[in-house]
Amino acid sequence: MSARSSKPHEVVERALELSRADGCVVIADEQSTANLRWAGNTLTTNGVTRGRTLTVVATVDGKEGTASGVVSRSAVTPDELEPLVRAAEAAARGAGPAEDAQSLVTGVERSPEFTEAPAETSSAVFADFAPALGEAFARARAGGRELYGFANHEMVSSYIGTSTGLRLRHDQPNGTLELNAKSPDRTRSAWAGRSTRDFKDVDPAALDAELAVRLGWAERRVELPAGRYETLLPPTAVADLLIYQMWSASGRDAVEGRTVFSKPGGGTRVGEKLTDLPLTLRSDPNEPGLESAPFVIAHSSGGDQSVFDNGLPLAATEWMREGELRHLTTSRHSAGLTGLPVAPGIDNIVLDGGEDRSLEEMVANTGRGLLLTCLWYIREVDPASLLLTGLTRDGVYLVENGEVTGEVNNFRFNESPVGVLGRATEAGRTEKTLPREWSDWFTRAAMPALRVPDFNMSSVSQGV
Repeated sequence: MSARSSKPHEVVERALELSRADGCVVIADEQSTANLRWAGNTLTTNGVTRGRTLTVVATVDGKEGTASGVVSRSAVTPDELEPLVRAAEAAARGAGPAEDAQSLVTGVERSPEFTEAPAETSSAVFADFAPALGEAFARARAGGRELYGFANHEMVSSYIGTSTGLRLRHDQPNGTLELNAKSPDRTRSAWAGRSTRDFKDVDPAALDAELAVRLGWAERRVELPAGRYETLLPPTAVADLLIYQMWSASGRDAVEGRTVFSKPGGGTRVGEKLTDLPLTLRSDPNEPGLESAPFVIAHSSGGDQSVFDNGLPLAATEWMREGELRHLTTSRHSAGLTGLPVAPGIDNIVLDGGEDRSLEEMVANTGRGLLLTCLWYIREVDPASLLLTGLTRDGVYLVENGEVTGEVNNFRFNESPVGVLGRATEAGRTEKTLPREWSDWFTRAAMPALRVPDFNMSSVSQGV
C-alpha cells in the first residue's frame, strides 16, 4: 500500500494506536499545489504537485517533569509509520523536561469533516484566470510591454489527532500572483502582486493596466539623494513592515526586556499608545477572504509557540486598538510566565481604522513626496528598537503638486515599523494585499496605505 493510498485520518488514528508514550499528538498535512509561470508575454511552465508530511509529538512524564519529542517526515509509508512513532518516543525519552510542558488540550469539538478526503487543488483553479492572462499578454505586446511572473495555488489539509481525544481538520487555500512588466530595453520595471484564495478575484487586465501606467511614469528619470522624505507606503509595503512587527511581538521577550515592546524599568508597553491615528491591528481566523486555522497547529515549540497547545481554539484578537497596544503573542506556557493573557499567533493580520481614501486620492493630496511600489530584502538591525533595513524595488516615484512626475532611484531604508506607525499622519482605505518580501511565509493581510512625513531613505541603492 502506497503512502497516498491510505487516508490522512486513518494514518493519524494508526499512529495514535501505535503510541506507547504518555501523550501523543499526530499532525498529517496533505498538500497539493498548482502553478503557472510566464516570461516575455508567453506561458513557459505549469505543473501540479502533491505531498504529505506527518509530524508525531510524543510526551513522556518523568520525576522532573514532562519531556517531548517531535519528529516530522514526508511520504511516510505504512511500514515506516511505527518507526516514526518510536523515533518521536525515543526523542522524548532522551530529552530533559520540556520548559513549555502543559497538559494536552482537551474538550474541543470534533471537526465533522475529519474523516473526509483532503481538499486538493489542480490546474482547474486557473480555468478563468489563464485565458484572461493570455488576453493581457496580447495587450502588453501591443503596448510595447513584456510581462513576467507566476501564479501559485496551494491547498493544505491539516488533520490533528491527540491521545486526549482531539480530532480536528482545517483546509487552507493559499494563492499568490506576482506580475512584472518591463520595457523592451529592460530599463524600466514595475511590479504588482495579489493574494487570493481561488483566483476568481484576480483580474490580469486590471493589473496590466496598472503596470502600464507605472512604466509610463518611469519614462522620466530623476536622481535624488538619500534623506528623509514624505513617503506614501502602499498596502504591500505596510504589510511587510507590520508582519515583521507581529513576528517580533513576543510577550515573553517583551517581559524579559529584549524588544521594542519592553517597558523601561520592567514590564511591557501593553496599554501604551503606539500611534495617534485611530488604527486597530487585529487577527481573526474568520476574517472574510483571509480565513485561517481556527486552532493552533504547532509542528514545533519555540518562542511563543508550543506543541502542547495543538488544537487550542483561536479567537479574534486585537493586537492594537485605536492606536493602543492591547496584546502580545503568548502560548499557555509563556502566558503563565509573564502574567499576560493567552494570545497565540493567528495566520492573518488586518490594520484598519483609516480614512476611506484610495492611494490615488492620497497621491492627489501630496505636495512633494515619494510613492513606493514595494519593499524587499528586509533584515533586522536592532531588536531593541525593531529597526529594520531593506531596499525599495520596481519603482519609486516622485510626486509633485498631486501628480506623479517621474521615477527616482532606489533607496536603502532604515526604519522601525513601530516608529512608522507612531509618525504616520494619514492612513487610507484598508484592502487585501500581498506582502512581497514575506509572501513565501505569510500572505493573508489587509492594510491601508500610510503617509509618513519623514521616512528614512538612508542611502541610494542601485537595485531595480
